[in-house]
Amino acid sequence: MRLTPRSPLRTGKYMRTRATVAVATGALALTALAVPAAQADEQPSEKALRSALAAPFAAAPAGNGTFSSVSVNGGKPVVLGVSAVKTFNLTFKASDRDKVYDALPMLWRGGSADKPDFAYLTESKDGTAACGQATTVTCKAKFKINPQHLFLNDAAGTHNVALASVDFNGSITRKDKAKTFFLQRASKLSVDAAPEPVEKGESLTVKGTLSRANWETLTYQGYTNQPVKLQFRKSGSKTYTTVKTVTTDSKGKLSTTVKATSDGVYRYSFAGTTTTQAMNAVGDTVDVK
Repeated sequence: MRLTPRSPLRTGKYMRTRATVAVATGALALTALAVPAAQADEQPSEKALRSALAAPFAAAPAGNGTFSSVSVNGGKPVVLGVSAVKTFNLTFKASDRDKVYDALPMLWRGGSADKPDFAYLTESKDGTAACGQATTVTCKAKFKINPQHLFLNDAAGTHNVALASVDFNGSITRKDKAKTFFLQRASKLSVDAAPEPVEKGESLTVKGTLSRANWETLTYQGYTNQPVKLQFRKSGSKTYTTVKTVTTDSKGKLSTTVKATSDGVYRYSFAGTTTTQAMNAVGDTVDVK
């Protein structure tokens, strides 16, 4: 696996590769699943279980399990800037008529679950989720992603959740696309309306800048050619209405003119994309005379 000098393989439990992820049988490491010790009449021998878990997915006994209620970060996009480490949870339910013994989650993007371009393992020592053992269990896994270890802006976008579970017979259930979520680049948006104060009916120039995290340079850079809504909230109102849509220039800059009609607050509002966080600028209050 080729890694840049700034990123050891498991720093922050993060992996980046365009080759097969080096954990057992591809990305979902069966050998990372805990193996139950032998218990009378409840399961086969430890030797038999270890043999099943060590086998590739294609050779391992097929399980009868299912996964449901999969949620990443409470259903919200995972947003990263250029310095702060992001910690978030994955939760899901795993069911198996032969009882779930252990479960392994992985987040991935690009290629396939066996050969992903980007992959992330949990913060647990063996990469497994905290589940308990029963025919139906609720599982939770903590993930951490450090933007300083991403290196490529291509890491942003739609990601998949891959899940694997082992039952008390040593059978494996696997689902490579149990859920999707967005990993997004953090954004910043500003607004400035001038002149202030302004005469009623006169032109008001509203400027701003839309920028987003660049994980390759670890700086914020202008987000070009993006539609951004200019919105206005009249004094005494709690609701913004859209005045017009303005497109960012080659440096992420915004500029437009409007007629001053009444006191109120102007802001820019960016709806976001699959790769970039939605953002509302902090409004700028305008006094109209």
